[in-house]
Amino acid sequence: MTRIAVCAPSTPITLEDARAVQALAAAEFPDLELVIHEQCFAVDGHFAGSDDVRKAAFVECANDPSFDAVWLARGGYGACRIAEDVLASLNHAAEDKAYLGYSDGGYLLGGLYRAKIGRPVHAPMLADIRRPGGEDAVRRALGFLSGARDGLEPSLANERHPVVAFNLMTLAMMSGTRLMPGLAGHVIMVEEVSEYLYAIDRLFFHATAHLGGIAGLRLGRISDVPENDRPFGTDAQGIARHWCERHSIAFLGEADIGHDAANRIVPFG
Repeated sequence: MTRIAVCAPSTPITLEDARAVQALAAAEFPDLELVIHEQCFAVDGHFAGSDDVRKAAFVECANDPSFDAVWLARGGYGACRIAEDVLASLNHAAEDKAYLGYSDGGYLLGGLYRAKIGRPVHAPMLADIRRPGGEDAVRRALGFLSGARDGLEPSLANERHPVVAFNLMTLAMMSGTRLMPGLAGHVIMVEEVSEYLYAIDRLFFHATAHLGGIAGLRLGRISDVPENDRPFGTDAQGIARHWCERHSIAFLGEADIGHDAANRIVPFG
């Protein structure tokens, strides 16, 4: 039996979210045991509990040797406020786990990867059950935890370099901080949601300045782009190509990741 701890380092989920995923897991993945920390339902303003509460729940799950994986419940915002303190509080039991999440959870995944703690994995989260087609996203993550590999991002099959995947905003904000891993020689996949194209351009301006020596960049889905008061003049791929060219980064094409139910899995490394 694989035991999976679920905690919420950013924003909360609802009891309905939890029950829906637990029912799916019980019906289709009997080899998995989901243990959803009560902190996932806490509310403190925007967050799933105070910084101290969210940190304590993650550390409790990570440091418990009875768990094989820690699955982040939801993104939003908040993980960056606790990530450094979390990393300083982990013990040896935390080193022998997979950590699954994406979006705002990338601050923790990046910090874990930098510290060489566990196995960070870009993957759907529990709250994706709410999305259209969200059951398939949850199945993909649970299937990975059960040993399936058909949910992996397709380009990984032929990739010879280590790979990471991040939300573009998360990667840009993490760059230059003590959470940012060394990514020389890596292929980096990025995706984004609900940002104007000029903001995408601004994020690439900052992020690519910190990505010298990477093996290349793949662009995931840039979705739900708001309409500006004037056309930007190019699309998201044009923006990515522009900044990759400016910094002599190989643009490798598309990645099948994004803030949607089709989001595929990318184990770091």
